[in-house]
Amino acid sequence: MAGSSVDDSAAKERIGYITRVQSFSASHRLHSIHLQDEENKKVYGKCNNPNGHGHNYKVEVTVRGKIDRLTGMIMNLTDLKRCIEDVIMIPLDHKNLDKDVPYFADVVSTTENVAVYIWDNMVKVLPPNSLYEIKLYETDKNIVVYRGEQTSQC
Repeated sequence: MAGSSVDDSAAKERIGYITRVQSFSASHRLHSIHLQDEENKKVYGKCNNPNGHGHNYKVEVTVRGKIDRLTGMIMNLTDLKRCIEDVIMIPLDHKNLDKDVPYFADVVSTTENVAVYIWDNMVKVLPPNSLYEIKLYETDKNIVVYRGEQTSQC
């Protein structure tokens, strides 16, 4: 019978997912340098306000990996917390994304692009191939999920 033997389950490496949730506050203005002012107003509406607006974002960082037989962990949560502090909290919390984060100088600070920014920087500090998903809540109703997927340009 599959899965009934203790010896079989002990020999298998278990894969698990852990998620750390963090909140940060930031302001931004949705405005593309590639569009004329009237186009920006039409595309982004009130979010194109020249003085910007703010959000209390919630981000979920999920890592995937083998559950270590000795420690019982996929990754030490203390290490994950430190990575989130370095990648998300220090550069983004209580910042104007467009003015304080160089990445957004020529990238529109949509929630999609903030999720990509977080992914691209988290993947640099986490163990290889361990980052599974970034889920970013701009509001309770507006949520972006990014898993590092890309399409090839032809």
